[in-house]
Amino acid sequence: MSDEYVFQVRFHGRGGQGVVTSAELLSVAAFLDGREAQAFPSFGSERMGAPVMAFCRIADVPIRVREPVTQPDAVVVADATLLHHVQLFAGLGLEGYALINSARSWDELGLAEMARRHYLERLATIPATDIARRHASLLGALAGLTHVVSIDALERAVRERFTGAVADGNVAAARAAYDYLGSAAHA
Repeated sequence: MSDEYVFQVRFHGRGGQGVVTSAELLSVAAFLDGREAQAFPSFGSERMGAPVMAFCRIADVPIRVREPVTQPDAVVVADATLLHHVQLFAGLGLEGYALINSARSWDELGLAEMARRHYLERLATIPATDIARRHASLLGALAGLTHVVSIDALERAVRERFTGAVADGNVAAARAAYDYLGSAAHA
């Protein structure tokens, strides 16, 4: 990788939960913010419900690397049932961001040790499934947590991908999740 800073996100979920779509939408939002971006999945012949990863890189310079993200700046976990079964946080530095789709606290999830080692303002759980069963709720939360893309660009990306009620629902979910992380309730 070059000396230029690249923000790298690794998404974890299960087949059919939208982690590939989420990585793609995040890259489109970054592009709409005037940045370089790249997104791609990592899965083989897995069936619906099997663990899946997707990756997104965002930079202000062309991105030349084309390999999986092994040292993420942020990890997004769409399915908390993967915790303790998959090495979700491998390579995440102490200053990295972690976002988990759950209404439970880090302690309740069995991640108290990890929470003690990281900056708490970079760790969040959000009941994204409760907010909406939409791809964009976790992306709105990620935008609110990291500010790597603007919420306006994310909304435009969603509206480019979806139309009508589906777009409206995804935008509402993204904004609700973005606003949720603005409150003290996500600790």
